[in-house]
Amino acid sequence: MRAVGGVGALALVAGRTAWGLRRLERRELARGLVQFGYGSLPLALATAALAGVIVVVQAALYIQRFGARAFLGWAAGYGVLWEFGPLLLGLIMSARIGARNAAELATLKVGGQIEGLRGIGLDPFALLVAPRVVAMELSMLALSMFTFLVSILCEAVAARLTLDLPVRVFFGTFAQMLSPSDILGGVVKTGAFGLAISLVSTAVGLRAKGGARAVGEAAASAVVLGCAAIFLLDFLLTTVLSRWLA
Repeated sequence: MRAVGGVGALALVAGRTAWGLRRLERRELARGLVQFGYGSLPLALATAALAGVIVVVQAALYIQRFGARAFLGWAAGYGVLWEFGPLLLGLIMSARIGARNAAELATLKVGGQIEGLRGIGLDPFALLVAPRVVAMELSMLALSMFTFLVSILCEAVAARLTLDLPVRVFFGTFAQMLSPSDILGGVVKTGAFGLAISLVSTAVGLRAKGGARAVGEAAASAVVLGCAAIFLLDFLLTTVLSRWLA
């Protein structure tokens, strides 16, 4: 029953958020872009750089064993663009912006500010929720571009240092073998993960009840449920997109 109630709350939040887009509060949207997007940029870039280096270092053992150095650019780029990049970024953002969004909304909910807005005839979804959802979605898409560029550059440098693979060869196979459908798949996954993080954290925050303890519980639940939603979406989208874009 709790699962059914959670799905119902998520659907309700999605519907009311879509309705609130008609009167989107632009100042709150701008604040959300700075808070969720720009504020997450250093962490996202640092993680992307380290992840790219780790992928190449781990792959170097097998690449050398089978003599397939020339394919490293394609393999690394495909992994970052299609699977590794969106998934890692989604998990990081779920822990950072998902928890923060849930905590802030839970604070407003238990403090009575949400009901206060309704009491004076204002729509909290148009003023607070819809701008946050849009800001988190746009932030995810923008961050994915920056993290991909940083990750692929660090992979090229790591390949040069560990395998003595020329950067020209790395990017040559990367550009030659990757297709537009691979890029589209990565964008679709990133967008879906961003939407899941924003809706789940919002639903959790707005369902908070009690005092200060409810705020911490909402933040923790947003991270756990957001990560679970990301893994579920990753499985579904990989299954569907691999057939549709093949």
